[in-house]
Order: sequence, then structure tokens, then C-alpha cells
Amino acid sequence: MNNSAEHHAGGLVLLGGASGAGKSYLARTYGRPHLLLDAFYREIAEDSTAEEPLPRTVYGQIDWDDPLTWNLNSAVDAIIELMETGRTRVPVYSITTSSVTGHEDLELAGGPIVAEGIFAAELPRALSQLGLRPGTDFHAWYIDQHRLPTAARRFARDVTERRKPVPFLLRRGWSLMRQEREIRGHYLAAGFVPVPKRELHRRLGTP
Repeated sequence: MNNSAEHHAGGLVLLGGASGAGKSYLARTYGRPHLLLDAFYREIAEDSTAEEPLPRTVYGQIDWDDPLTWNLNSAVDAIIELMETGRTRVPVYSITTSSVTGHEDLELAGGPIVAEGIFAAELPRALSQLGLRPGTDFHAWYIDQHRLPTAARRFARDVTERRKPVPFLLRRGWSLMRQEREIRGHYLAAGFVPVPKRELHRRLGTP
């Protein structure tokens, strides 16, 4: 990878990291547009209507950190449509109610498209299978930082936004903090490059 490809954030950027790492902040700041991959979560209604119920955690609740709760094909379709036509239509998803509450139009505004969400690691292989080249047609960068500030920001955000009941958030937060090394390894195995947040500000802010 040459220096231009490594440090220039043109086209499509997949931004990965643990929940609470600051993906949304970076994407909102630099994305033109910001594509929220969490918009492609499956709805809780599918738990009773789909052929297969949504996956469960060891304590019996729906495991919203399992990629099977997410619609990969719809996310890929939206990315390709946005890259090819300059616009796409995405769901408006409520984390609180685990349901789609509407749709919104997203338009290319000069780029880069910054797509982020906890399932971003599922995308490099899917995009590569469509002929897009990592490091050239898209970048995949992982926010590399210590797990403790990530956990604190995640809990404060989820409580403020009333995403789920506090006991659930505490169990989930503890589980995610223990799994963070594994999560990082999963992203890197998927083709993401670890980059400190300060460096990501520089790369994403480079025209």
C-alpha cells in the first residue's frame, strides 16, 4: 500500500471498533455522508415471525452483538447504490424499540462515505467478492484505543439514550469489555488496520 492509499480517506471508509470507541463521532464529523450501519439491524418482530428466531445470549436475552441480528445484504446494497448513483434510502432504526420507524434518503456530498457500526467487520469480504479492492476502492480502519475509556463512554451513552434497561447494559458492558481483545482480533482478521484515534482524525480530515 503506498502512502497516498494509506493516508488519504477518499471514496468509502469502513470504520470499526468496539461499541463506544467513537465510531459515530468520527463518522458524523468527517463523513460526507455518514452511513450508520446499525440502521440495518433486524427488527425484534422477526424473533417471532422469521423462520429462525434471533440469537440469544447465555442469559437468555436477544444477543444484539451477534451479526445474525443484522442484515448484511441490505447494508451492502445501500453502500453499492450510494457509490454508484450518489444516493440511497436507508432505514431509520430505533435501538430502544428494536424496530424500523421510517426511512431517510442519503446522498453523496463529496465523500468520503464513512460507514460505521459494530458489524463493519462483516463488510470487507462481501465488498471484495463484488470486486472492490481493499486499500484502493475502500479503506477499513479500526479505532485502536484502551478498553476502559471505551467501556465508560459506551455505558454513559447507552444510559443517556435509554437504549436498553440498565441491568442489561451492565451485563452487556462487562461482557464486551472482557471480549474486547477478541473483538479487535476479529476486525484485524477481517482486514481492518488498527489506527489510533488521533491519526484517524488526520486521515479522515485529509481532502
